[in-house]
Order: sequence, then C-alpha cells, then structure tokens
Amino acid sequence: MTHQLFLGSAAELAGARPGSVIVLDGDEGRHAATVVRLRPGERYYVADGVGRRALAEAETVDRTSVRGRVLEVVDEAEPATRFVLVQALAKGDRDEQAIEAATELGVDEVVPWAAERSIVVWRGERAAKSLAKWMTVVTRAAKQSRRARIPLTSSPVDLTALIDRVRGAALTLVLHEEATEPLAAVAVAESGDVLVVVGPEGGISGRELEALVAAGARPVRLGPTILRSSTAGPAALAVLNAASRWR
Repeated sequence: MTHQLFLGSAAELAGARPGSVIVLDGDEGRHAATVVRLRPGERYYVADGVGRRALAEAETVDRTSVRGRVLEVVDEAEPATRFVLVQALAKGDRDEQAIEAATELGVDEVVPWAAERSIVVWRGERAAKSLAKWMTVVTRAAKQSRRARIPLTSSPVDLTALIDRVRGAALTLVLHEEATEPLAAVAVAESGDVLVVVGPEGGISGRELEALVAAGARPVRLGPTILRSSTAGPAALAVLNAASRWR
C-alpha cells in the first residue's frame, strides 16, 4: 500500500535530511495520530506542498503529534508545461467535483470562471468562503493522490481577465460541443501554460467563444457525447496526460 502523505512545515522540511527528525503537529499531527492511527515503525510521507517530499518512519506517536526519522528526501521540479483548468462556476457541487478529479489527474492550477451562463455567483463574503472551499478540496485531493505539489487555486476571473490569461498562455483549449477539431489530435505545448476552458451547465455563450478565439484559443471536442461540466475538464486532462506526462 502506498504510504499516506501529510503536509508539514515548509521551514522544517527545508532542513530535512536522511537521519534528521521531523515532527508532524497541529491538525496534520492529530489527523495522523488519531484518524490514520500511525504507529511507531510505520512509514509515511511529509510534503511542503511546493515540491519537497520526505519519507519518514514514525518513532513516537501521541494524540497530537508524530515524531519521525527521515529516510529520504525528494525535490520535485515544477513541470515545464503547466496544465491549468479554467472551470466555470456551476450549481451544486459540480465545479468542486471537477477540481477534485483534476487535482488527482495532475492539474497545476485551477481557476474559477464567472461565465455568462453560470447560475452560481460569487460575491463578497460568499466569494471568499467559496474560494477557501475550493482550496480545501484541492488540498485534500492532492494529499489523497500523494502529490508533493498542491495545485494553485487562483482568484475568480471574468471574461476580460480570462482573455488576458489566454493571451499569455502557450496553448488554450476551449471544450465546445460544436468544435470540429478533436482534442486527441492536438499537440501538447512543450513549455508554458496549457489552459483547458470548461463552460457551465448552459455552455459557453457565442460572445464568449468568439472573444476567446480572437485571443488565440482553439475550440476542441472530446468525443461524440456531451459531458457534464464536472466531467469535461478531468476527461480533457486525461487525454493531455496520455499524450505527454504519462508516457
């Protein structure tokens, strides 16, 4: 079974070396001790969320912390090509389902998009709470999938801000049911940001699509069926990974 991964102190991990001691405390320490129930002699990972991962072996465990001996340390470089999911706000928890699965599939950044046809609106206090919830979803999914790097969760964008991102990206793919170009035929950029834009339940409006294409985006289709907003992004990431990182 793959070892559990916990988030540790970036400062402590910065000095971690084989043979050194690392302590999990706070919420992560309590979770490791009382929920996962680590025991002395068991091994686990501790990551800083930005690429450093240490394999440790528990020495002492109490109700609020785990003290372990570091066995090895690995630094994972940020990929040259970054996959960015631009997920339109959706009703229910479909957008959260999308970013959770996308995190497991290796997305490097998730961007909430307030599309024209988004029923959900983030404003004021709700916006802050909703963004914090997205960050929690992404963090938990990163831990579950044993990722040393937690994807960045960006502030919500409107169409104007999204167009700025499109202009600065190496490649932008807009998933659209009327597109003729198949995503599977697209060559993945070797560096820079690759944006995958997913609309809400009602789809991307004609005005939005026209503006995105004018900025350099390419409409693409996944297949003959219409996918939910919670499914389309992760499916696209699987296709992109199969053509690049998973080889």
